[in-house]
Amino acid sequence: MAKGQRAINVPTRNAALKWAEDARRAAAVHRAGNFAEAADLYASLLKREPKNPQVKHMLALCLCRLGRLPEAADALRAAAQGLPDNPDIAAGLGNMLADMGQHAEAREALLRALALAPDHKGARAAVMRLAAITGDVDLLRQRMAREPVDADTVVALGKAMIAAGEDPAGAIAEWLRAAQQGMLTFDRVIEEATRASQEARPGEALALFQVAAALKPSDAAIQCNIGALLLDLRRPRDAANALQKALNLNPTHIKSLLNFGALYFNEKKYAEALTYYRRVLALNPDDPAALHGAMNNSRHICQWTGVEEAEADFARRMARDENTHADPFVLLSCHVTPTDHLRAARDYARQQTVAPHDRLPPAPPADPGRRIRIGYLSCDLHRHATAFLAADMLERHDRDTFEIFAYSYGPDDETAMRRRIVAAFDHFVEVGAMTDIEVAHRIREDGIDILVDLKGYTKGCRPRILAARPAPVQVNFLGYPGTMGADFIDYVIGDPIVTPLSAASDYDERIVQLPHSYQPNDSQRAVAITVPTRAECGLPDEAFVFCCFNNTYKITPSVFDIWMRLLDQVPGSVLWLYEANPAARDNLAYVAACQGVEPERLIFAPLVDTADHLARYVHADLFLDTRPYNAHTTASDALWCGVPVVTFPGESFASRVAASLLHAVGLPELATSSAAEYEALALALARDPARLAAFKAHLLEVRPHAPLFDTGAYTRAIETAYLRMHALRVAGRAPEPIVV
Repeated sequence: MAKGQRAINVPTRNAALKWAEDARRAAAVHRAGNFAEAADLYASLLKREPKNPQVKHMLALCLCRLGRLPEAADALRAAAQGLPDNPDIAAGLGNMLADMGQHAEAREALLRALALAPDHKGARAAVMRLAAITGDVDLLRQRMAREPVDADTVVALGKAMIAAGEDPAGAIAEWLRAAQQGMLTFDRVIEEATRASQEARPGEALALFQVAAALKPSDAAIQCNIGALLLDLRRPRDAANALQKALNLNPTHIKSLLNFGALYFNEKKYAEALTYYRRVLALNPDDPAALHGAMNNSRHICQWTGVEEAEADFARRMARDENTHADPFVLLSCHVTPTDHLRAARDYARQQTVAPHDRLPPAPPADPGRRIRIGYLSCDLHRHATAFLAADMLERHDRDTFEIFAYSYGPDDETAMRRRIVAAFDHFVEVGAMTDIEVAHRIREDGIDILVDLKGYTKGCRPRILAARPAPVQVNFLGYPGTMGADFIDYVIGDPIVTPLSAASDYDERIVQLPHSYQPNDSQRAVAITVPTRAECGLPDEAFVFCCFNNTYKITPSVFDIWMRLLDQVPGSVLWLYEANPAARDNLAYVAACQGVEPERLIFAPLVDTADHLARYVHADLFLDTRPYNAHTTASDALWCGVPVVTFPGESFASRVAASLLHAVGLPELATSSAAEYEALALALARDPARLAAFKAHLLEVRPHAPLFDTGAYTRAIETAYLRMHALRVAGRAPEPIVV
């Protein structure tokens, strides 16, 4: 090269043409539905032209389809800045922000879209949807004053009125007026009511079904739906009135009969509930809901004729018919296999549907600069067995490492336990009035790293909150002794006995084994100072006292047969049971008499305050466990009070709990390997006062330091598990079994 001559870079290809070719390729991949690859291609284009608003718009559309909503929203915001006169981008941004719960910014974007294009259908529909969610009645009335009113607008207005907390009668009046004008059809009302019910907006659904009932008063199905919603809203008297209207219109309306059964079950009137389920079976002997309800209520009142045969038949039905559904919690007390439990749990989990736009995108990366945030989700944070077990652990959490949140959707019963539980948390959030999706958004906004569900599938559970995936790690703990069969639950907390790793195929969660027992306990358990006399408890002065304070649905005929043989072989002995309901008491007394045992030898203990209940344990000699659903809190209560527990574990989590507790107090020999050994050991202990006394002395001696009652060590163990879960998440690894 001659001196002074300039070097010229001649590209092999024109950059503009190359960019256009790459843009066409990205668009083609996008159209083909390969959104991940298209997003990468758009991102590559933006490295060369960082301010290109069209590419940012297309990138946002791909990110949205991939569920990466925060990134998509950022891309759309940038696109809207570059193309401020594009109503499609503004409408898309508003829709996305509404799905993310960012309502104020969504409103602004949608109104901007309508200002640019007043007839924009997408923006108009989104504004109405947003107003209905947020209760923005004024916005809708302003638009109704400027535009022709149609069914969509009127529907949205009524929804907004209800969301704003107005008396539903106003919304009902608006909808009825629109129906009378021919604007709102009966079919549209039913469609909207059904959708509101499916999406867990019971107040809105109830108002819409009431409109439908006014339009078609002779329709029993509508009255039935009203009754079901009132049941969900805990208005049993109103529910009964609606269901009775349905039966007056159609005495053989099966769903109304089933709902009456559910109503009486919720009221703990099990015999009355059973009557309604039997009425259904008289009409349709194969109705799965009635078969299930009859089994469950029969268990509660210990009316056992044909129940175990019915349970076995029901398990076979589940295996061959996907429309046969079972409450997984009910199956825990039935003689079914772990495979049956898993099948029922998976089926129940599939029913916890969350609309695609309600399922939250993946959580952002963990913030290494703050404490790990643990959220506990429950409706039992008051005077309840779960609270009694967990309170001490919650109080002992390491606040230097963890920040502890409660999400409570249960009642404030104004008890000392409620006050203690509230004080145990850094943040106690009341979410009972929120929808499932609103709760999920709140949990996400709080940045929870690990969400611990204390309910599982027990009464009052709200698994749709977890199905929306509010937290990056979600855990099944304490309240439900079994698998939830859900892809939205990552771990189940257990131990080597209740959840052996060899049983991993029975769980869809990854098993976490704590070193001794999965169950936390309160080292501050209070026992009443005043101890009732034997006479005050209804117990004979000199009798040997077998006891079992489990709920009556856990008692099975085979276990009760063993108990009756024990009474027969231990002269003068009595069996002390929990009086759950009068029908169970009467039925157990009848069965005892049929087996030659005087009914008077069954003594029933009424429900009393926990401290008073623990105080009366002084009169118990030996606790007899149930199977397949063991004593859980009741077993640890007995051990705390120095009463030995005899059990024989099965294959399920629920049937191995007492064995776990016995190992954790150093008495593994009280967990037998068969029904015959269980009976023989109980009889031997009843006949050997010195040996029984040695077991009682052992329990009182080890209570201050036994692993079962060492809450400090327990808390450190579960925190170790939480740290491992969090570390796996931070490393981008899938959940895996954890042994502490």
